[in-house]
Amino acid sequence: MDIEGAGGAVTGGLVAAAVEKPGGHAGEDHVGTCSDCGAETSGNFCSNCGQPTHVHRTLLHLGEELLHGVMHFDARIWRTVPLLWINPGRLTREWVEGKRTRYVSPLAMFLFTVFVMFFALSFAPHKETPHTPVAQQIEAQRKLVAESEEGLVRARAQIAEQQAAEGPVDPTEQRITQAALKGAETLLANQKARLEKMEADGAGGRSDGLETGSWQANLKDAMEAGQMKGEGAGAVIVKKLKNPDLAVYKLQQTMYKFAFLLVPLSIPFVALLFIWKRGFTLYDHGVFVLYSLTFMAMLGMLVVLLVQIKPLAALAIILGLLAIPVHMFVQLKGAYSLSIFSALWRTVLLTVFAQVVVGLFLTAIVYLGLGH
Repeated sequence: MDIEGAGGAVTGGLVAAAVEKPGGHAGEDHVGTCSDCGAETSGNFCSNCGQPTHVHRTLLHLGEELLHGVMHFDARIWRTVPLLWINPGRLTREWVEGKRTRYVSPLAMFLFTVFVMFFALSFAPHKETPHTPVAQQIEAQRKLVAESEEGLVRARAQIAEQQAAEGPVDPTEQRITQAALKGAETLLANQKARLEKMEADGAGGRSDGLETGSWQANLKDAMEAGQMKGEGAGAVIVKKLKNPDLAVYKLQQTMYKFAFLLVPLSIPFVALLFIWKRGFTLYDHGVFVLYSLTFMAMLGMLVVLLVQIKPLAALAIILGLLAIPVHMFVQLKGAYSLSIFSALWRTVLLTVFAQVVVGLFLTAIVYLGLGH
């Protein structure tokens, strides 16, 4: 199985596991045997496996189940989201303690938010990267070539004058001088080749269809010029970067498929904060991580939305950055019943751990998206 397909399968499996069994009216037939496990039934649901005793087989019931599932989810989400933003510690603690029927499960909440986030971002307007007009780029490159030629001529003249005045030259110094001249000549040749390519692109457009001066075109030119090299997986990544738009698309898809990796990467670091305290399990830390990541995803979407409003852009970024440690502090203090000091120093460490996790996650995404 392709590794991206495996990521999609795992994500799909997690979504399926997070979705709770539909409730609602089972039908009119209450007495008999369960059509699933064969146990005797006397009510709306089988007491052995939980399946409804009346199995509907109408198209209308499909719509009924869909509507009920959405409304059932909404009824709980309006109790979950406000607590997640205002009192995340209470939400985490109550879920761990077993008070779960009134809230959306942390796994379902996380996966749903990640889906919404990437779905919304795929429709977000993308600002074009400003770049210098083609004519100005060509003129600047011509000046650069002319300056390099003049500098090379002056260097050769100065070296000839020094050699004539000083007499015999030390062989080591001569080799160094020749190497420097050769390097300058190579640089000039590359600049001329770049100028010729820019003039050809400016006349009839780039053959690869990229816009001259865009970041995609500049990145591809850097690849082809050998300015970025790599070995092993790095060489594969560099090769795939020659098609920048496809590389970005693959990274976005990989990030969505493997977003769940943030959970196993984060849980050990949270556990380190409570390694000497008894009474907390990895499950507790997992609930904490899932609700925390859900909030971060929601916060990210809100900041991206507010940044589109120019007067609020700077304020939105500042408030977004401040909200992260504040939310961590409130959630730690409430979820684990900590004192202010205990929650404070753990918040500081958790922000550091979060940066490590993000680094590991992005490294994994680059490797999974481009390194194979």
